Amino acid sequence: MTKEKSKVITIGGKEYNADELDKNQNYFIIQIKDLQAKAATLKFQLDQITVAQNFFTNSLIQSVKGNEEKNETTVSTKDEDAA
Repeated sequence: MTKEKSKVITIGGKEYNADELDKNQNYFIIQIKDLQAKAATLKFQLDQITVAQNFFTNSLIQSVKGNEEKNETTVSTKDEDAA
């Protein structure tokens, strides 16, 4: 039979064996671990959203600049034709 490693948590620099904590304290630990996992997932999603938002913002800027350059070329050509 293998010996199971005890679950040790550290609070305020002091180590506690989770098996020696009461039911409510273990429930808090479960909640904290779940919230940490959710926070990590949300951070991952926020990173993806930030990159996508930057891409679309830069694409819009380049598109607008491209249209301005086309319009300037068209105006210059029309002015030259009129002269």
